[in-house]
Amino acid sequence: MPEMLAVGSGSAARQIAVLRRPGQAPGLFWMGGYRSEMTGAKATAIDAHGTAHGLAVTRFDYSGHGQSGGDFLDGTISRWLEESLAVFASCSGPQVVIGSSMGGWLALLLNRALRRAGDDRVKALILIAPAVDMTQALMEASFSAGERQAMAETGLVEQPSDYSDQPYPITRALIEDGRQHLLLGERGIDAGCPVTILQGGRDTDVPQAHALRLAQHLLTDPVTVTLIPDGDHRLSRPADLELLQAAISRAVADAVPAQAELPLG
Repeated sequence: MPEMLAVGSGSAARQIAVLRRPGQAPGLFWMGGYRSEMTGAKATAIDAHGTAHGLAVTRFDYSGHGQSGGDFLDGTISRWLEESLAVFASCSGPQVVIGSSMGGWLALLLNRALRRAGDDRVKALILIAPAVDMTQALMEASFSAGERQAMAETGLVEQPSDYSDQPYPITRALIEDGRQHLLLGERGIDAGCPVTILQGGRDTDVPQAHALRLAQHLLTDPVTVTLIPDGDHRLSRPADLELLQAAISRAVADAVPAQAELPLG
């Protein structure tokens, strides 16, 4: 059963569902995508990897997602980032942060907020089809004339999804709030740790060019981009999950300080 973490106050209070697996450091900190849940294939594979290697694993659902409270239509990047920071604050020790799609954007924002506060516990970032600046670059920019009219009149656009029978609702609040968190501007992104990007070549939600644009903004840190030519947005096939687990193993190995050599004699 997940533990429930209270975030916010008053009318903004919501209960965030968190699943924790105890283990060694560095922990694995999972950040899911838009309308995804912490029990999905990638999150479950990460938990299994943590189990196999004795690593702590933290998973959670944003408000309006999965087992957490709150209304999905109230969701914004600021709101979900606040929840991510609260869950991270409840963890101890260094962490490898793994973000998928929108979670990749939130992972970069989380890391930036932590480092500005003097917290350098994020030792590596693994970003899967990172939807950085998605509200502007991937949502608003793709609106048809009819969708722009619907947004102006009702504050809501519903787009079809390749992965669900239900359309994806996009609110005016989500679009407007996202403008406060854009990263792909004229300035580079200083992650302060190694970054790995896993990207599908057949991803129609986050195009390959978008991931490469992000890599070009990471000017001061080691960046590894792995392109899976036949991969889609989910990257949840067994072979995709093996690549993810291999990336985690490398990140964990790099995050663990090398043992000092003992003097001879």
